Amino acid sequence: MSEQQDHLKNLLTQRESLISEINALQAQASEKRELLLRASGAIEYLQQVGVKLPEAEPEAPEAPEAPATVVEESLPEPTVSTNFN
Repeated sequence: MSEQQDHLKNLLTQRESLISEINALQAQASEKRELLLRASGAIEYLQQVGVKLPEAEPEAPEAPEAPATVVEESLPEPTVSTNFN
């Protein structure tokens, strides 16, 4: 096999590996998104039926933390193209 053929073979193998990795990450992101939606739904339900957390006793004042913000927007599903022609 020539050096260029060997290089092409390695690149094709690398491409397949990257595609598999990206697909696995997409599946993991979908699972996490679904889990987030379920947790958010459960939180909303419990708050609507009046469930509240007990007030925490005030502790020594600390530096105020920045409020956490959750952006609830749907992210587009990335697509992997195997057509590099």
